[in-house]
Amino acid sequence: QQMNPPVMPSILLVISTVHAFQYTELVQYVDSHQEEYVEALRDWVAIESDSSNVLKRPDLHRMMEKAAQKLRLMGGTVELVDIGEQELPDGQMLALPKVVTAQFGNDSNKHTVCVYGHVDVQPAKKEDGWATDPYNLTDINGNLYGRGASDNKAPVLAWIHAVEAYQALNMELPVNVKFVIEGMEETGSNGLDAMILAQRDTFFSDVDYIIISDCGWLSTRPALTYGTRGNCYFFAEVEGPKQDLHSGVYGGTVIEPMTDLIGILDTLISPSGKILIPGIRDAVAPLSDEEWRMYQDIQFDIDHYKSKIGVNQLMYSNKVDVLAHMWRYPTVTIHGIEGAFSDPGTKTVIPAKVTAKFSIRQVPNMDPAMVKKQVTDYLHSVFAKRKSPNTLKVTMVIGAKPWLADTQHPLYEAGKAAVKRVFDTDSDLIREGGTIPIARTFQDVTGKSIIMMPIGGFDDGLHSQNEKMSRYNYIEGTKLFIAYLNEVSQIRKTTV
Repeated sequence: QQMNPPVMPSILLVISTVHAFQYTELVQYVDSHQEEYVEALRDWVAIESDSSNVLKRPDLHRMMEKAAQKLRLMGGTVELVDIGEQELPDGQMLALPKVVTAQFGNDSNKHTVCVYGHVDVQPAKKEDGWATDPYNLTDINGNLYGRGASDNKAPVLAWIHAVEAYQALNMELPVNVKFVIEGMEETGSNGLDAMILAQRDTFFSDVDYIIISDCGWLSTRPALTYGTRGNCYFFAEVEGPKQDLHSGVYGGTVIEPMTDLIGILDTLISPSGKILIPGIRDAVAPLSDEEWRMYQDIQFDIDHYKSKIGVNQLMYSNKVDVLAHMWRYPTVTIHGIEGAFSDPGTKTVIPAKVTAKFSIRQVPNMDPAMVKKQVTDYLHSVFAKRKSPNTLKVTMVIGAKPWLADTQHPLYEAGKAAVKRVFDTDSDLIREGGTIPIARTFQDVTGKSIIMMPIGGFDDGLHSQNEKMSRYNYIEGTKLFIAYLNEVSQIRKTTV
């Protein structure tokens, strides 16, 4: 004889059905407002908010005001925070674009999430090789082409539209949502660190979690990002004669700065990619068995990766090695030499002073101050062995730290659940090879937990010609953010 089923499961069933029903309504709302979302992106892409071009600064101010106005119209508590001025190389002072902060909801019984994004872009011109006008959003086969579409205007809009969807259906937001939107990310986020520090005990005081959506998937599978590399950027300057010399007249009598510089640069890294600077590799966190297994499961096609960048051979031949060296091992890259002759044609010059620019992508547990000392000491010791009369000066101009999150944190569990709900697949847990310094700043200053939740595609062409955001990622990404807010609301308050 069958027992009557206990009452409890059916109550749970009712609760989850209510959630599912609301999610369905929200999804239908997003689907029916797709064109509106594309038009909003078109409006934003049309503004040439290039933070590196001082002549475009009025456009950048207009972009910040436009973002603020959109949030105001939704009823948010919005502020345009003045973060001061920047000094240009000629000594002139220029106002920095204000940082937009906004708040929706202040229920102390709910979690508060803070979404970070930026609305400035890299430079772009049609003649750089774009197939379309970079500032006129163009839809080709479901891809929305335009500068800043993926990095970072569509993700910022998707977050705004996620909040807007709840509002439009008169549904209570499951968590309080705050926004921090800046306009100088592409040139180093001038003024933002100071603002975060200044508002640590005010705007950020009640924030539980910080979400950054300024990155992309690795493949066609949705991803959650839990780490980035840092960046130590160096100048190595070798100076010799008081002026440039003619190689016909003086070649063979002077010890040339360029020869010295090339000689010491060649001692930084071996042909197989091994960093030769003593001590650098000793500080690198060892690859754990669990990490190795995670890399095994990630969807990544080496052949596709090679064809995308146009090479027939990589430094490593298997997936785990390639991913590990892209994300969690340091690397040395030589970027260029200032003062060298680089124009077309021939010029028989001995440059009097040349400056090499190179960087080391940093990983846990490397410390920028230690890297600076190791590189400086090493290059001076190598240079001394050359017994050259020229002078060497080494300076570190950037010392950005890496960032790493705990993938076991409930924020990531919530992320996996949201991805599963929207895309009906498991998410890849990935790291970024590049540097997003603001993540580490948020972590160090606020002490809050951070997740990076990308919606950009692996082939969006950030910083490149023909940057795009696919309509699919933009719209489904909005649903992902809607689902994620709901998942985060269910993290138990006791969880730190």
